[in-house]
Amino acid sequence: MIADSADLDGGQEPSSKVQATIIEQADHPIRPGDIDREALKVLYRLRDAGFVAYLVGGGVRDLYLGKRPKDFDISTSARPGQLRRLFRNSRTIGRRFRLVQVFYRGNKIIEVSTLRSQSEYDIRDSKVLPSNNTFGTLEEDAFRRDLTINSLFYEVEHSTIIDYVGGVADLNDGIVRIVGDPEVRITRDPVRMLRAVRHAARAGFTIEERTWQAIVAQRDKLNLCPTSRIRDELLKDLVSGCSRPWAEKCVQSGILFTLFPFYEALLVDEQKKQQLYSILDVVDRLHSSGGDRKVQLPEYMLFAAILYPWIEKEFDLLNREIKGGGYRTLMIEIRAALEGVICTRFNIKRSAKEAITTLYVNMPAFQLYREKKNWPKWLKKKSYFNDCVKFSALTEEAGGGPEAARILFAGECAPQENVKLHGHHEGGGGGGGRRGGNPVFSSQKGGVFGLR
Repeated sequence: MIADSADLDGGQEPSSKVQATIIEQADHPIRPGDIDREALKVLYRLRDAGFVAYLVGGGVRDLYLGKRPKDFDISTSARPGQLRRLFRNSRTIGRRFRLVQVFYRGNKIIEVSTLRSQSEYDIRDSKVLPSNNTFGTLEEDAFRRDLTINSLFYEVEHSTIIDYVGGVADLNDGIVRIVGDPEVRITRDPVRMLRAVRHAARAGFTIEERTWQAIVAQRDKLNLCPTSRIRDELLKDLVSGCSRPWAEKCVQSGILFTLFPFYEALLVDEQKKQQLYSILDVVDRLHSSGGDRKVQLPEYMLFAAILYPWIEKEFDLLNREIKGGGYRTLMIEIRAALEGVICTRFNIKRSAKEAITTLYVNMPAFQLYREKKNWPKWLKKKSYFNDCVKFSALTEEAGGGPEAARILFAGECAPQENVKLHGHHEGGGGGGGRRGGNPVFSSQKGGVFGLR
């Protein structure tokens, strides 16, 4: 039976009254053949060693939805020391809670964790998420997870799904719901708001009403989180291929205005809001490109993209005529603006700040020469040419111009190179030698230059 909602509500500690729902193999779409081969090896080795082990979290969720999971994570009754002895090809990571990473060929990593206790419920009046390094039962592990759709366990022996929190029903209904009382869970870890919005955007789900109201009411608590943690979560959403629906939900909930306060007044203008969404549409299409043409934008270009509507309005960027010392003046102004609003807030390094500034300060010139369809030789020799022409093409497509990826992969901006929207801004001049790029060794058949 499914646990009664009264048992799950209010952030109460799980008790013996909570009964798990067992979904038999005939009643769900996951089959052992869908699971990564190495993950199956780990599951079976743990079983043969006398431990219980389950495929957990996003792997179960994605397989249930018919998607290919990015990661296959496993939870087990085995302790980290036992895991290390069982898997020699492994290492232990983590501070708050130790995890074991098992390594396989092809840089494949299977992450294995010991079942954890519901430790945050043990301290009723605590406003801070306490140390979470105590081991627990399957039931306790289910209740400590953030979202019901991520709290499912797949048991490989009988191919069943174990559900303590109604996660299967929420998957069937297309609902994102925080486990327990959302007000309490968000207070103890505000990043849960970002995860709820992320999964709703990626799966096209709706956020359950109580969870949504808690997000709207407590969005400002994100300011209490470490900057590096918020930055990492933001970058996950920008590279997900679903940054447009993510941004829409962030605007609706007000989370975007907590992350970027300057957008609250600016996005009252529907035109600027659509400009932001259009830029993220292009970013999503680039990140979702299949096969060999899949694009991975560097972090500084992602930040430049999401900030572009604001910076363009703030400095009237495309209408400025830069001559003489105007270039340096604009660079100083943009650099100071970035420092004031995002660099400290998102722990952005100086090199990334300079790369973003370079993209912006050159926009007027690149806009001018793109309209003339003529790149001067002096400009093509600049170290920043490739990055700037790519970013210019991205913003042009967002404004209704030709597709940026088509231009880039056709090599129109740099015929001498295999152009990808993946370059690293060096900030320096030319020069010989290999700087970055692929190693001389190749995994392709035939090796490099026909050598094996």
